[in-house]
Amino acid sequence: MPYPYDIREINDNVLKDPKGFARECEAIYNRKVMEAAASIQERISLSNVVFLSGPSGSGKTTTAQKISDSLKKLGIHAHTVSLDKYYLSSDPETTPRTLDGEYDLESPYCLDLELLNDHFTALERGKRVMIPHFCFSSQKRDVGKEKPLKLDKNEIVIFEGIHALNDMLTSEHPEAFKLYISARSDIVYNNIVFFKRTWTRLLRRVVRDDFFRGTDVNITLNMWANVRDGEKLYISPFKYKADLLFDSSMAYEVPVMKKFAIKAIKEVPEGIRRQEELQSVVPALMEFEELDSNLVPEDSILREFIGGGIYNQ
Repeated sequence: MPYPYDIREINDNVLKDPKGFARECEAIYNRKVMEAAASIQERISLSNVVFLSGPSGSGKTTTAQKISDSLKKLGIHAHTVSLDKYYLSSDPETTPRTLDGEYDLESPYCLDLELLNDHFTALERGKRVMIPHFCFSSQKRDVGKEKPLKLDKNEIVIFEGIHALNDMLTSEHPEAFKLYISARSDIVYNNIVFFKRTWTRLLRRVVRDDFFRGTDVNITLNMWANVRDGEKLYISPFKYKADLLFDSSMAYEVPVMKKFAIKAIKEVPEGIRRQEELQSVVPALMEFEELDSNLVPEDSILREFIGGGIYNQ
């Protein structure tokens, strides 16, 4: 388990040298990215397919792209493909549902598992595949928007998504490098957990949805309950099968996210699901000093949630 951060150290660093603190946190993250890239390089002779999994709000998209950049420095060209592209068109007869009767988009059975496994095998053998495209607004696969992919020598593909480590995908491809990413560090006060790691991901979701997806925080929190249930069923059971566990948290991120999160949370009505959790987050948030988001570099994972980054989301 990663070493927890201490809120007193965080606040001291924010007050004394916010620019240096941000730079130091990003340097630690970038070292982890380079280590992941080096580990993937060591396995390239066994498989040119990489599985990158992690729960919602873990920063999979940006980290996959940063690993791709690091691999390029090692002479390896990496493609990144989201498993979301492999969603099946929603069908009232076949799409999994939650106990409430809603579509269970957290279920791996929403993915075209047969096509995915066929594509993994074909890519490992140097064959060309057509990557599908899924439109979330219509909940249907867009026929005609497929894109070709074929791996040449010293090329790999990183498939990233919440189900990337599920046995239904990895069991037939045991040599593929497997990476699990999540915000895995708590924040403590006097060695007692003060700010839970799951709250870090919740803040990321709240801020990102408010910024980019037109979703107010009460909708996000209602979705969060299903997201957390799905994690326990479909994601967490497979994380220790990963070749590498990657902590995507950074010590300076709660001070950065604070003002954005509080703005969004103020709009939350009473009586929503996870209300108790939200009530616990807010007073804890108030104990953090704020750090200017202008100090966050354009290639930071935090830009996936607050905007202004150089990577596609």
